[in-house]
Amino acid sequence: MHTTTFRRAKRSLLLGLAAMALSLGAQAQSALDDVIKAKEIKIAIPTDFPPYGFVGPDLKPQGLDVEMAQYIASKLGVKIELVVVTSANRIPYLQTKKADLVISTLGKNPDREKVIDFTAAYSPFFLAVFGGKPMAVKGPADMAGKSVSVTRGSVEDTELTRLLPATAEVRRFEDNNATISAYVAGQVQMLAAGAQVASVMMSKNPQLGTELKFVLKDSPNFIGVAKGEDKLRLKVNEIILAAKKNGDLDRMAVKWLGRPSGDLPL
Repeated sequence: MHTTTFRRAKRSLLLGLAAMALSLGAQAQSALDDVIKAKEIKIAIPTDFPPYGFVGPDLKPQGLDVEMAQYIASKLGVKIELVVVTSANRIPYLQTKKADLVISTLGKNPDREKVIDFTAAYSPFFLAVFGGKPMAVKGPADMAGKSVSVTRGSVEDTELTRLLPATAEVRRFEDNNATISAYVAGQVQMLAAGAQVASVMMSKNPQLGTELKFVLKDSPNFIGVAKGEDKLRLKVNEIILAAKKNGDLDRMAVKWLGRPSGDLPL
């Protein structure tokens, strides 16, 4: 190939690659613009995790996560489509654009940070192991030879895998209702869950004499955003920060959890 022709071809190729990179960059930052243009946002929420998300007497989703989703939509000035998810599929829904945001008791950890981005925290949450009062359990080592139910893919699942001795039997279920039902039915001896979720279960089943055995992890809730969608993430952060300053986060936390949101990480 003639030198001049080769240089032109090379220049055209580089310009084409640059244009492609700009195009991909624009697409990667399109979520907020798409939401504003469509005047609607799709937000993934749970319906099996009271008091964060559950189906009310009117058969409509309600709870802290649902109210937070509605709050963000109202601040963006758009309609909302609530997308029901489980712990197992909430991140895939975000990655495949079935949801613009995930507000579903989502804890932050290094593995998740590799595949999605997170906003500032919006509500408190801690994970623990619960069991009957006669069970002599005060820490992970005491779980040797005991069975515990947990929701597959949840943060508590990760912590149990990391902390429990090899002789502990971890039984994993696909959603929180199944996890709790297994414990209530006596299929397992212990339950790993969020404190608020366990509180609801204990109030409904006082005959079980369930109590907190030990804390697995203090894990505030964050909102999940697709990787690279910085414009949307920063906009949601603005809304969260304003809600923290004006007391709206505390109001929602008191309403659904019985205590203020407290000092949440950014």
